[in-house]
Formats: sequence, C-alpha cells, structure tokens
Amino acid sequence: MQYNNITGTFALIIIGILVFIIPGILTVWNVCNCLSEKPKQEKLIANHTIFYGAILYFLLFNLSFEGAGDWYEQIASDRYHNTISSEYSSIYIVVILGFIGYFILLNKSADKLPPLLSAISISFLILMNLFQLTFAMHILKNVHSIECLLYVYHFNILLLSARVIHRHMKEQAEIFRERIAENNEHKKLSFIINKINSLSKYSIFVFIVFFFVIALLELIFVLLGQGLDAPIKAFTDTADWTFSQQTPPPPIDYDGHYLCTVAAGGHKKVVKPIRLGTRRNETIVVNRQLCIANAFEELIQEKTPRLHKKIRTFYDTHGYPLSRKITSPARADIIYIVMKPLEWAFLIFLYAFDKRPEQRIARQYSYKGADKI
Repeated sequence: MQYNNITGTFALIIIGILVFIIPGILTVWNVCNCLSEKPKQEKLIANHTIFYGAILYFLLFNLSFEGAGDWYEQIASDRYHNTISSEYSSIYIVVILGFIGYFILLNKSADKLPPLLSAISISFLILMNLFQLTFAMHILKNVHSIECLLYVYHFNILLLSARVIHRHMKEQAEIFRERIAENNEHKKLSFIINKINSLSKYSIFVFIVFFFVIALLELIFVLLGQGLDAPIKAFTDTADWTFSQQTPPPPIDYDGHYLCTVAAGGHKKVVKPIRLGTRRNETIVVNRQLCIANAFEELIQEKTPRLHKKIRTFYDTHGYPLSRKITSPARADIIYIVMKPLEWAFLIFLYAFDKRPEQRIARQYSYKGADKI
C-alpha cells in the first residue's frame, strides 16, 4: 500500500514536470535568448520548444477540442465542430512551409544563404505567424482554465520567429557594411548607406518576395478549386469558434458515465477491459479501475452515508460533464492514465477498511450473462 501511494505521488510529480515545469523553463529561456546579444544554446532550446511543445499542444488540444465534423454535420452536444473547415485544410501547408523557413534561418547564417531563399524563408515564416495568431484568436471563444496553456506555445513560436528574423537581418546588414567598406568608391555615400542600414530590417526585397509568396499560395488554392478566399473560408466556414459564420444543425443528445466511458472507449491495451457488466439493466464494458472506484463508493456509502452524498454530488457535478468530452479512444486513454493515482488511493482505502476488498471489487457490475471480453 505504501508503495502504491509513493508511485501515485511520483506520477503526479512527473506530470507536473512534463506539463508545467519544462514548458515554463523553455519559455523563460527563449525570452532571455530573445533579449540577449549572445543567446545560449539557441538551436537546442528552439528545437526542444518546437517539437516538445507541439506534442503537448496536440495532446491538450485534442483532449479539449477534438473536432467531430464540419459545421453542417450533426454531432453530440458535448463535442466541437472542426476548428478549420476540412474543405480548406490545405491552408496547413502554410504552417509546414513556415517551419521549414524557420529551420533554414536558424541553421544557416545569412552569408551562406542565397538572397532569394533567404527572402522566401522569411516570407513563409511571417505568413505562418499570421496564421498561428489568427488560429489563436479563433479558438479563444472556447478556451477556459487549463486550455490557456495552448497560448504558451503560440507565444513561444512568435518569440522564436522574431528572434531568428532579427538575427538574420542583422547579419545581412553586417554583410552589406563589409562589402561597402571594401569598396573605397562607395565611402562617399556613407550618409545614404547609414540610412539604408537603419531600414535594413524592412528590406524592400523581402517585402517584394513576401507578396510574391502570397500570390503563389493564392494560385495554389485556385488550382485546388478552392478560390482566392480560401484562407478566409478556412476559418469562417466553421461553427463553434470565434470567426465561425455557419449555424450547425441541432446537437445529438448524449448520455454517459465517467469511468464507464473510459472503460468502453479506450484502447484495450491501455484501459485493460476485463469483462462485460450490467449497469441500470444495460450492458457495459468493465475494467478494474471502474470496479475499484465503484467498490470505494459502495464502502463509503455503508460507512458514512453523509460523506457519500457529498462525494456523489461532487462526482455528478464534475465527473459527468467530463465524461461528455471523452469522445475518442485517445481521450479515454489519457483520462485513464490521469485517474491512476486516484485509483490507487481508492484501493489503499479499500484494503485499509474492508475485510474482503477483492471480493467487493469483483462483485461490482455483475453481468447478467456469460459473454466475455
């Protein structure tokens, strides 16, 4: 029992480190690098921020807002329609090209890049940031509490992009100054040169290429049959979000039970269903976590009915709404893992106060039949 308690505490500490501590350290490091003339471990920290942050972003976003269909599809009331219209999902190419541009600028100094490739990389990176800022505002309508962590990633991407563009522009200005210094005939134009240097971060060439890139993307959208307004419709041809302009059909009523949903909905290798059971005359899938939780509730009801009533009220208030968000195997798997420490606490309680804990656990949700998983 002591081992289980220690394991549960250790698991919570690990989750805290992975979800809060590491992203916090990376963010602070990125801010310091952005403000410093001599950033430390810039490439290493940038790579960890982008890839590690993307994994956390994907998990949190899908746990909170996993899309269930386009705006015209009828879905359960607890679910969300797609954030980006699937008809215009090709807009994600901007994100891919933007990150490619970022890594080119991060890993290559200005003197090793052809001018055109340099300008194209900056242009795609700017477009990617326009998209990610728009996306951040698009989901704002449904962001609450824990989902605010999504904006940590958006902030870091913006910060890293600003840093790499600023560094690249400074390198370009230095190259320009060196070439001028080598040519004595141009020294008479020092006043004009200084003005050009002061405006180097707003390079005309970059802006020309920037608009060329936009025109090229628009051409791609047209060739794909999506029209010139595809980037706009990707956000507006949706429902439930900030920029949505479509009215979805009425939702499908949905009913569920927290741990029952986990047991039935997760991948078998993760949630480990053990048998079928009966709940309110309906057949359900049962795993050990569900049985332990129900056995704990049963024991509490026997020992302290008043405490049980409070626990039951809390469960109905918070557990049931959460069950309405468990709409995919991945979400069920995540909830199962998150609930593990609580399962161990229930088990410790049962072994501490029940004479026959395993018998109590085994009789939960007895199945009126002979089928097995």
